[in-house]
Amino acid sequence: MRKFVIVSIVFSMLLAMAMPVAAEEKTSDTSKTTLAKGANSAILLERDTGKLLFDKNAHEELPPASMTKIMTLLLIMEELEKGSLKLDETVRVSERAASMGGSQIFLEAGEEMTVNDLLKGIAIASGNDASVAMAERVAGSEEEFVSLMNKKVKELGLKHTKFQNTTGLPADDHYSTAYDMAMIAKELLKYESITNYTSVYEDYLRKGQENEFWLVNTNKLVRFYPGVDGLKTGFTNEAKYCLTATAEKNGMRVIAVVMGAETTKERNASVSGMLDYAFNRFQTNKLFEKGDVITTLRLTKAETKQNEVVTSESISTLHAKGESVDNISTEVKLKEDLKLPIKKGDHVGTLIVKDGEAILSESDLTVKENIEKASYYTLLKRSLQKLVKFD
Repeated sequence: MRKFVIVSIVFSMLLAMAMPVAAEEKTSDTSKTTLAKGANSAILLERDTGKLLFDKNAHEELPPASMTKIMTLLLIMEELEKGSLKLDETVRVSERAASMGGSQIFLEAGEEMTVNDLLKGIAIASGNDASVAMAERVAGSEEEFVSLMNKKVKELGLKHTKFQNTTGLPADDHYSTAYDMAMIAKELLKYESITNYTSVYEDYLRKGQENEFWLVNTNKLVRFYPGVDGLKTGFTNEAKYCLTATAEKNGMRVIAVVMGAETTKERNASVSGMLDYAFNRFQTNKLFEKGDVITTLRLTKAETKQNEVVTSESISTLHAKGESVDNISTEVKLKEDLKLPIKKGDHVGTLIVKDGEAILSESDLTVKENIEKASYYTLLKRSLQKLVKFD
């Protein structure tokens, strides 16, 4: 009961701090020169194209605080996509996970909680204990999970990010940039179900039990700015107030990052101003949704000869409002050195979007289903079919 009262008091304080934002959302178009005035570093980009719309010191290395959890969530979503992790699977909480300080959902050592609920704890309440519990489930230890985080940083081609933990708690040599956080968020948003968690303003864990816990989203913009459905806040004394936000309106999704704001009001106002700027000035033309079939892959040594090749993410073009989109074309390039087996999610080609001869974007293509090597029986049957056809 005492924990519930404490959380209720904290929520009331945060709500009072966030209320002025509702008025700020109503502002009309914002001049670029006034964007993110209250932040040390900021960036604004359109998700599908990755097109940069605004930046301020976007490559300055700064502590990301709990925005670190965007990478934590990305690795969890990858495991769910692979099928090596299930939402209804229960995870046993270690003593180490339960001992995490800072923001938490008050897990107890030995407690079991589903992956689905732990995801809520990370995405909504920024639970450090939930983050470590999931890291231990995925990689065996937080240290090994951090190695995977830094490996993913390299895979994404990011140059100014290094993680020391899964939570964003203060640590030496733990840093990122507004640009890098936006790129990690862009990758996370390939998994569209993530916003089922990050968009929730309030929910409960252990519903109806004696230790029921009220989750309240640390990102107040999910309530006060129409279209905002994520992603992650952050605060430490060193990092100050940080936020990686995403919003969708009229089919266009944008990502805005603010680092180093002095107050929550300045942080939320900076993000709101950037979102206003994006939605007032730009529009997108949707070309493909994630999972749309683009072509087929013919592999004679695969169990299935014809295999559907699909988009790995939604694909759009970005234009100033009212601009013509008549000269857009696409080109498919499939890899020539593919080796079996091929897993769902593996890169098998690239979809290139062009405006005339200018390349606008390049997106990975993958396969709709796992592709296994053909069995001996399948190869024999095909050989016999060829002989019969020849005769």
